[in-house]
Amino acid sequence: MKNDEPTVGRRVLLRTAVFLGVAAASGLLSGGEGGTPGTGGGSSGPAPAAGPGANPAAGAPGALPGALPERSYRLQPMTAEAPARQAAAKPAVRTRPILELPSDRSAAPSMVLTFDDGPDPRYTPGILDTLARYGVSAMFFVCGEMAAENRDLLRRMAAEGHVIGNHTWTHPHLTRLSRPALASEIARTSDVVEETLGEAPVWFRAPYGEWNRAAFEVGAELGMEPLAWTVDSLDWTEPGTATIVSRILGGAAPGVIVLSHDAGGNRTQSVQALSSYLPQLLSRGYRMTLPTLPPR
Repeated sequence: MKNDEPTVGRRVLLRTAVFLGVAAASGLLSGGEGGTPGTGGGSSGPAPAAGPGANPAAGAPGALPGALPERSYRLQPMTAEAPARQAAAKPAVRTRPILELPSDRSAAPSMVLTFDDGPDPRYTPGILDTLARYGVSAMFFVCGEMAAENRDLLRRMAAEGHVIGNHTWTHPHLTRLSRPALASEIARTSDVVEETLGEAPVWFRAPYGEWNRAAFEVGAELGMEPLAWTVDSLDWTEPGTATIVSRILGGAAPGVIVLSHDAGGNRTQSVQALSSYLPQLLSRGYRMTLPTLPPR
């Protein structure tokens, strides 16, 4: 039996070496949970999945009885640290349109000139020429069907510092439309403006001044504020150039919004009237300005 002792000793040493090798491969000697998962080079990939029928509690196939199961490491998304994406703020749904500008008594009295229904190549260029002559900016509430056919004028308006507003596609009576039809009239016009200028309009005006809850809601959903007017030139009735001039000069006051037209009929009188009343308003100390969006 003495001759067998060295052999038994060698077997014990071999078994011990094998156990230590398996333990090291299983991560038991890697320093615990703080160690690097995997082997050689610090790979961060997950360990290979066990084969079908394997018992996860028993560890990897071929593990020695009593050995701890191999831990599984998985990358966790760092969602808690990523900045939250904020949606663009939309205007509140109003129950009435904006009718005038806030008045600032410390500054020169200001007014806003607005023109509806265009752009029309017969009349809009004359209005733009007069505004440019006096260095004045205005607002143009365009109809989509007109804008789609006259994109160059739309670009000129924007390039010369004017604000483009939405005046629906075909200038219908909104209160007579279903909500889907109303939404289409407004959205299509915003799409044309955005396609042409790269930015959608942020102001909306209902044709004929006919507002309803659906118009306010759809406009707000599209990121627009509703703007009406306080001085109506009634130039669409073609009352004569002198009458148009008289109405606008007579209604001039700090904060007023003037309504005129550059399309929708013969607007020769409107073009001529602008070249008369604009220099008179400026000589009275009025400043032609643009509205600012209310806080959102």
